[in-house]
Amino acid sequence: MDTAIHTLSELFEQLGLASDSDSIDRFIAEHRPLDDNTPLADAPFWNRGQASFLREAIVDDANWAELVDQLNAQLR
Repeated sequence: MDTAIHTLSELFEQLGLASDSDSIDRFIAEHRPLDDNTPLADAPFWNRGQASFLREAIVDDANWAELVDQLNAQLR
């Protein structure tokens, strides 16, 4: 089991997205507000692999889960 503590930048890298602060801020600004009824992993801007990763991080309560929750909150 991976017990490393990750950063939001590393989450974006894991998702295959630009991971510098400006790119993260721009991504959040471009994709918010996400409808409260749409689960993060079901948002239309993810590809299949990204959605699967986000879903599994929450379901498995992986060490990524906290960052996925943080991203979810920032997109609302």
